[in-house]
Amino acid sequence: MDPVNIIVLINIIATFGANITGAKSGLKSTVAEIKEKPKTFLQKFPPVVSTLSLIALILAAFQIGTLEYIEEYNIIRYIGLALYLIFSWFQVWSFKTLGDNYSQDIMIKKKHELITKGPFKVIRHPQYFCQILVDIGGVMATLSYILSGFVLIEIPIYIMRALVEDKLLARHFGDQFEQYKKKSGFFFPFIG
Repeated sequence: MDPVNIIVLINIIATFGANITGAKSGLKSTVAEIKEKPKTFLQKFPPVVSTLSLIALILAAFQIGTLEYIEEYNIIRYIGLALYLIFSWFQVWSFKTLGDNYSQDIMIKKKHELITKGPFKVIRHPQYFCQILVDIGGVMATLSYILSGFVLIEIPIYIMRALVEDKLLARHFGDQFEQYKKKSGFFFPFIG
């Protein structure tokens, strides 16, 4: 098996475990804890796309749905691997920073806090930004044309989802969110 693909598979297992432990407290949400949860297709569609992109990446690690690996592509693959590894762990940090505020759904909990530390100090939606970069890195590392299709779907979906979250946070945190918004970027530090 290709060494880059072995590293990708090992990282999938490692980050999966880290994400579960980082998000487990937020996954325990009950209906009684929810203050507001908008009804939108952006609740379930992005997690489905993420799951399908993960499946595409796993298949790509076994060279299913990939271009042929030739030496001329090695630099692209190594850069992609670095991008994939760095931002997959940056995403884990994002989930761990959210703690009890983490939820797979867009919602405000009754004891919700506005998180402005860690990666959220400079970017309001690091988890979505990282997911896009992880998948772009995965495309480059494995040369997966299947995964590249999911990246094209993810970009507008995550931007729309982040906009919905911004509106929800603005409604519930008012001036506190507006001040935070002035100091942080939407997806990129200090931009948007």
